[in-house]
Amino acid sequence: MTDQDLLHAHCQHQSASQRLDDAAIAAHLRLVDGWRVEAGSIRKTFVFGNYYQTLAFVNALAWMIHREDHHPDLLVQYNRCGVAFNTHSAGGITRNDFICAAKADAVYAQGAAR
Repeated sequence: MTDQDLLHAHCQHQSASQRLDDAAIAAHLRLVDGWRVEAGSIRKTFVFGNYYQTLAFVNALAWMIHREDHHPDLLVQYNRCGVAFNTHSAGGITRNDFICAAKADAVYAQGAAR
């Protein structure tokens, strides 16, 4: 599996049997730069130049996560946005979380390129 596989995949309903074990989580973390496991979620903080850029990212992220039907916890601050994914229906971290992490990174990269 590659980061591109995650980027082109789509979320599917996940149950507890699809929760990733520690080895699988570690393997997936190698595919998404800067994400870490904390408090039962994968987390990353995205940094921006100002509040407008932060909100533009949040709005673009909202479109993607609505499309994937997989919603993170967000901490929105002036020049940063913390994103935390886990799969509540599975009671832990699943492939869906890494799919959305890869897509969140792509959203951020598109905004940074402008």
